[in-house]
Amino acid sequence: MTILGIETSCDETGVALLKDGTLLTNKVYSQEVHTKFGGVVPEIASREHIRKLLPMINSMLEETTIPLSDIDAIAATYGPGLLCCLLLGLNFAKGLSFALDIPFIGVNHLEAHIYSPFIKEEEFTPPFLSLLVSGGHTQLIKVNGLGDYELLGHTLDDACGEAFDKVSKLIGLGYPGGPWIESWAERGDAFAFDFPVPDPEGLDFSYSGLKTSVLYTYQELSQEERIRLIPDIAASFQRVAIESLICKLKRAIDRTGLHSVSVAGGVSANKFLRERLRELDINWVAPEEPFTTDNAAMIAFLGYKLLKTGSKSDLMLRATPRLTL
Repeated sequence: MTILGIETSCDETGVALLKDGTLLTNKVYSQEVHTKFGGVVPEIASREHIRKLLPMINSMLEETTIPLSDIDAIAATYGPGLLCCLLLGLNFAKGLSFALDIPFIGVNHLEAHIYSPFIKEEEFTPPFLSLLVSGGHTQLIKVNGLGDYELLGHTLDDACGEAFDKVSKLIGLGYPGGPWIESWAERGDAFAFDFPVPDPEGLDFSYSGLKTSVLYTYQELSQEERIRLIPDIAASFQRVAIESLICKLKRAIDRTGLHSVSVAGGVSANKFLRERLRELDINWVAPEEPFTTDNAAMIAFLGYKLLKTGSKSDLMLRATPRLTL
């Protein structure tokens, strides 16, 4: 069974081919045009998807020598994400599904992230915990099985990845902020600034206060200090942001008694986070780096799992920007 995966929920155009559960190829076009704006511009993102999607699929089919007629099903993201971007990939997938008379599977982007570590690793036997941490979401989820999820905690304001982006922009670094903060933090003192570890009650997350604390500290620095202390600010912010994730994860482990943890989303690529995870007495797994950010491999992978259960989507399925688990 060969499945074509399509991902266009935000500013990455992704296509992938999966055969009998094995990934054949995964292509991602990251829209660097947004860098100069310090964030994603939806109209530009949708135009870039239009420009790149079909050429990427054609190129992928040529490289794998798999004809379009050999594709057995198509999986595409239908939410959450930017509506104008979701519509492009979703409607393209529907049209191709109709033309080839093959099944179409609408995939929940968040659910695909949960299973992204298992594209190349052995899957945990449910139940297990999932820490989903990206630019748009920070959630702790109990996974009872495919399609059966219990939300334990979520962000009350900014997502963790969003805080990385905003702090990076504040101190004059690039977008997206995660790689920039991590790179500069390697040269800094993680305890140079005593930013408060955000810890709302329960298992929920909050990053607005941390972001504000960095802002006030930065405003009190001289122009010379703002440049010289960039590594220290980055390292101190990163330490506290990651410590908040670890604090909530440990609390969830204690409450549920589950010691198997899937960590996914863009922030899961952060080296400091992985170092802290290695210090815990748990069985954890995170995606290989190409699968941490938005990608079509995870869409095709989840589509394959759903199709094996007999699940298919109607061509009337709508794009749902605020889709939840």
